[in-house]
Amino acid sequence: MTETLDISITKNQNSRLTTTDFDNLTFGHTFSDHMFVADYADGEWKNFQIVPYGDISLSPAISSLHYGQSFFEGIKAYKHVDGNVSVFRPNKNAERFNKSAERLCMPTLPEDIFIQSILALVDVDSDWVPTKPGHSLYIRPFMFATDPYLGVSPSKTYKYMVLTGPVGPYFTKPLKVKIETEFSRATEGGFGYAKAAGNYGGAMLPGKMAVEQGYDQLIWTDSKEHAYMEELGAANVMFLLDGKLITPSTDKGTILKGVTRDTVLTLARDWGYPVEERRVSVAEVLEAAKNGTLEDAFGAGTAATIAPIGQIEHEGQLYTLSDPAEREFSQKVLKTLNEIRYGVTADPYGWNYMV
Repeated sequence: MTETLDISITKNQNSRLTTTDFDNLTFGHTFSDHMFVADYADGEWKNFQIVPYGDISLSPAISSLHYGQSFFEGIKAYKHVDGNVSVFRPNKNAERFNKSAERLCMPTLPEDIFIQSILALVDVDSDWVPTKPGHSLYIRPFMFATDPYLGVSPSKTYKYMVLTGPVGPYFTKPLKVKIETEFSRATEGGFGYAKAAGNYGGAMLPGKMAVEQGYDQLIWTDSKEHAYMEELGAANVMFLLDGKLITPSTDKGTILKGVTRDTVLTLARDWGYPVEERRVSVAEVLEAAKNGTLEDAFGAGTAATIAPIGQIEHEGQLYTLSDPAEREFSQKVLKTLNEIRYGVTADPYGWNYMV
């Protein structure tokens, strides 16, 4: 770590805290009182500020609006049972943040700046961290290009910002998912492993079509054959198949290296489960669903947390899986994660960064 950042803090004099209904939170619609802002120019990061949440003024010619140099991360902070607040594994998000930056030809952000900016912002808005079970403070760090120049070349200036907001569960019921066989989210050699804004823009049409057909999410498949699972629209996907935890490998660069994904794999290995990170064929998962060897299926992500899959559709056939409430593995994972993140039990992995 370098020396502590010199952060200018301007407090919001008109807090919305007392007028916010914490019992009715729609994910991503409520924001805390403050945000973090920093600028990149002349080869360095500068102007570290925490300011009241609000609109910002930008040129309509900034290159991120025209050429897509924009990406983000998703993190959560939790209120512990003793009243303290922690941020869950921000170091892993810092690592992925910089991989996204490198792929999009943008400047990296030193890990200590990333972590300090988040901890400082959460500290200022610590009263916004919900105390209700299953709730948390969602944290959205992001970076975008700011050169007011219409030309297909990397920007020389950038803005890094962090927003936060209290949230409840992202999904409230088992997912009914459709295996996508026409559209593709990512291709080998592309930037599917980056949390680039463009990845999500391109996924919206097929996602919207799936929702209109009665599904909650898509399972994306490989772009060549549509024969291998990749990830859900909002999370990595995992299967417990005949006693083994199986999840698609990230080796091809088409799948996000999820922090929750890594967390689940770590727990599974420590519990003695065989773990396989490899190509996962659609055929083998559906066959396991038929013959009863598919013991568990769920999405794993920061927003989604552990999201059980209740039904899978493929080419007109619907497969109904076991009752999520009776699944031993994902229930144990969720319980263990909650106990660590909310400070109910000790954190043997050092995943909680205390504010």
